[in-house]
Amino acid sequence: MINLILGYLGFGLMLGLAGIGSAIGTTIAGNAAEGALKKNPEKSSTYMILSALPATQGIYGFVGFLMWMGKDFAAQGPMLFGVGLAVGAVCLLSAIRQGQVCANGIIGVSQGHEVMTNTLIYAALPEFYAILSLVAALMI
Repeated sequence: MINLILGYLGFGLMLGLAGIGSAIGTTIAGNAAEGALKKNPEKSSTYMILSALPATQGIYGFVGFLMWMGKDFAAQGPMLFGVGLAVGAVCLLSAIRQGQVCANGIIGVSQGHEVMTNTLIYAALPEFYAILSLVAALMI
């Protein structure tokens, strides 16, 4: 019974923490975009792209959730708990940090600097670890 509970808890943590991270990350970038619109509204599509980037970690949590639907939670509970917690935590933190990178890029773009491409590259760095955690979870 405890294995089953741990398995489902890991299942929920993977989805929940990834979603929370994406919500926080997109809010951080979205707040910067809102301020940037007042300064340079012509670049709104750039702000929107950068604001949406941290949403991908929530998608990774959801993909992991869907891929685990057929797992034997009773037999693999402790392992699924550990993996779910790890994936959720990595997605949570990488989405928040990616939101901060994107917010800084949005501010730079609003000030007239050509930093969109560099910001996308810098934003891909924390995302890489979220992708690695999802791949590891799917290999189990």
